[in-house]
Amino acid sequence: MGKSKRNSPKPGGNRAQRLAERRAALQEAETAVARPFEGLAAECDLVALREFVPSATAELALAPGVAAERPVVLATVLPGAVAALVRAADTPTGYIGVQVQAPTADPAADIAASILWAQSAEPGDSLAVAHAAPGGPALSDVIVADAALDLVVHQDFDWWVPEGVQPDPQIAATIEQAKEAIMPSDRLDLGPASIGAPWWVDAGEKAHLRWVRPESEDDLMLALARLHAAGGLHLGEGSRFAGSFRTHGLLVPVFDLDPDRHVSEWATPATEFGERLTEALAVDAPLTSEQRRSRDGLRSRQVTLR
Repeated sequence: MGKSKRNSPKPGGNRAQRLAERRAALQEAETAVARPFEGLAAECDLVALREFVPSATAELALAPGVAAERPVVLATVLPGAVAALVRAADTPTGYIGVQVQAPTADPAADIAASILWAQSAEPGDSLAVAHAAPGGPALSDVIVADAALDLVVHQDFDWWVPEGVQPDPQIAATIEQAKEAIMPSDRLDLGPASIGAPWWVDAGEKAHLRWVRPESEDDLMLALARLHAAGGLHLGEGSRFAGSFRTHGLLVPVFDLDPDRHVSEWATPATEFGERLTEALAVDAPLTSEQRRSRDGLRSRQVTLR
């Protein structure tokens, strides 16, 4: 008896749909930009805003070659998770969302396209999905590449509605729901010599510090392994290294923190840890056997965000 041939997936069937979704996911992974915000002074904060900061805004410094008809504000998320909108006011202002409903493989190009759209859109218009054309302007062509973000961290979403404006019921209800769910967050101010973007969040039973770092993943992992083996991978009393996650080509160490301590109380321990990490990054000797074991253990506690 001959071997039966495997049936092809039935068009429109569940298996055909799953295979199509799998192909689409693989194609997206192949075209994804490994480190989309590389080369920008604000790279680490852009990654934080996109991945875990709930509510923050920053007016962008636009590149000299951009026809800046109106100011542009970068925001974590906009109503409806749209890519951009133009707020009608005496001076119309463009708002660009980082956390969007339809992300693509190149978020930096999408932000660039949204900024350019906001310069010519009519006040009151919104852009549901960014449409970055292949070969279009890079984000570094649209904003000042060496400018840091002058961030304003919010503990609610009241900024969605201009002062003195009565929001429509749907927006008002969304804002109230967000207020109930939002977790208090803040960026640690460690001074001008600080590297990366350290963000604190009060998650209730625990607080966390998520420190987006600009070093290569491999170099940072080796430095973390050296610190772990030496007993220095912590922020002092009331802290514990929880692991790290990988996103947008960067590694983000995460620490669990005592939630009863104010965010400002972690500035000195974080500064001291940053100094230890800088020293560890400068070491180029091969890892010892103990440090290799630390590295392997730390790698097992990584989570990759897509």
